Amino acid sequence: MRPVRGQIRYGMALAAVSSLLGLMTMALLALTVEALIEAPDQWPWAQMAGVLACAVGTYMARLGAFNQSHYAAFRLERILRMQLSERLAQVSLGYVQSQGAGALTKVIHDDVKALHVFVADSTPLYARAYVTPVVAFGLLLWLDWRLALAALAVVVLAFGILRPALRRRGEMARLYNDARERVSAAVVEFVQAMPVVRTFDTGHATFGRYEKALNAYLSVLTRWYRESGFPARFSWVMLSPMPTLAVVLWLGAVLVWQEDLEPVRWLAALLLCTGMAEAIMPAMMLRHMVEKVKLSIARIQEVMAAPVLSVPEGARERPHDASVRFDRVSFRYAATDAEALSDVSFDVRPGTVTALVGPSGAGKSTVARLIPRFWDVTDGRILVGGVDVRRAHSDDLLRHVAFVFQDTFLFADTIAANIRLGTPDAGMDDVISAAKAAQAHDFIMALPEGYDTKVGERGIFLSGGQRQRITIARALLQNRPILVLDEATAFADPENEAALIEALSRLMQGKTVIMVAHRLATIRDADQILVFDRGRLVEGGRHDNLVVQGGTYARLWRNYEMAQSWSLGKAGQAPLATQDSTP
Repeated sequence: MRPVRGQIRYGMALAAVSSLLGLMTMALLALTVEALIEAPDQWPWAQMAGVLACAVGTYMARLGAFNQSHYAAFRLERILRMQLSERLAQVSLGYVQSQGAGALTKVIHDDVKALHVFVADSTPLYARAYVTPVVAFGLLLWLDWRLALAALAVVVLAFGILRPALRRRGEMARLYNDARERVSAAVVEFVQAMPVVRTFDTGHATFGRYEKALNAYLSVLTRWYRESGFPARFSWVMLSPMPTLAVVLWLGAVLVWQEDLEPVRWLAALLLCTGMAEAIMPAMMLRHMVEKVKLSIARIQEVMAAPVLSVPEGARERPHDASVRFDRVSFRYAATDAEALSDVSFDVRPGTVTALVGPSGAGKSTVARLIPRFWDVTDGRILVGGVDVRRAHSDDLLRHVAFVFQDTFLFADTIAANIRLGTPDAGMDDVISAAKAAQAHDFIMALPEGYDTKVGERGIFLSGGQRQRITIARALLQNRPILVLDEATAFADPENEAALIEALSRLMQGKTVIMVAHRLATIRDADQILVFDRGRLVEGGRHDNLVVQGGTYARLWRNYEMAQSWSLGKAGQAPLATQDSTP
């Protein structure tokens, strides 16, 4: 809350003024009644004007506190989301993937929203919870110490009854929040997986998990309500204004009847004690809000403390050519995981094409994603343009390396805006030229609004091949000297694959290309083919030499050729289902 602390304190001061003016209104009402008793034939205009002024001031100050707290909450919400986004842009991709998109979305949206609610609503509550009862009790002591102690006794009794219900409140609040979050996760899973759910289990298994989460949530609520029981419910009744008012009314009546208390003081005490009792409820609400928001704050602080991919001070270096070198690189995704790469070394000369092949899980995509420093290596070093990627600023590195992922991502914006991503100042002519080179211009012009067509969330209104060509056009427009392709044609149908291959050919001209190969026929003419198996670089060379050597690549090539000749129902081909034909 530090960025808006001054505004919050101002709002709290206004709320305190509002509470004091409210108590002053009660006191002036008592003085008005006293004046009417002493001089029934005269209107106490001064006291009545004071009552009106204090009442108006109470609501004006309360409105001002409300405005200040909400404006502060709006500002804080924006500041925190910007800080969280900036932090996530600096951490490794490994941290983002380990946390999961759902958990990080909850922090940025739900947890920040919870802090917004706390800041917006707690400011007036603090004044009502602390200023009002303390000042009201002081005034009651001044009026009559016996009535003050009687009012205090009601509050103490209520808290004494409530104490057993509060003993396990922290634990139950944690269980409640955990159960509620599991319900939210189950809802998201059930809705997002609806096509799979309807296809494979008609909702029984997935809905079963959702139903289990709901039952657990109901169990926690029932247990909390049962354990709180009578003490919680009775104490809430005791903390309402009516019991305090009844005690002060009865005791004051006895004292007035015994002529031991002036009626006007009794009336003033009645008016003030209701304000003191009424302030106890905000104190309970404030306690609940603090306990609830602590969980959100802890999650926000955890993300803000995530380790960033740092660059040594004064060590910012810029790549000076389009070469890539792996020097005895080892890497594991987590400290407890097995090595995804082990002692990998190779060189990629500027302007050449290098293909990465191997069985599934061999480490090909890991190699590709280490080049733009999505993670830091465990051992060894990676040099891009002769510079260790850990000594280059991420902006400089990414201005040198373009990446086309296997899984495409488009923002819910226009096609032109998606192509311009990373080069926002590019003119429309450049955008069209990039789209033409990516074989995307024709299908874009066939859309109702052409380049101004909205693609929908994650590009849902376009086919997979169309989305991939948009991402290739984006890479063409960026025109970076090193190009990393991570199985860019893996999911394309034959027609789209032909267009994608032609687009990639345009994209690769004059660049250093490192590509994860899915179809081996597309990399026969690569300058070098690097073969990985179980995280190790086992072979390297050109296609013909690797086939002659009879090693891992030769086996993958034979399986690939057999898969290409397979046809439905052809005799003798069934054993292919057990072969590793997916490099």
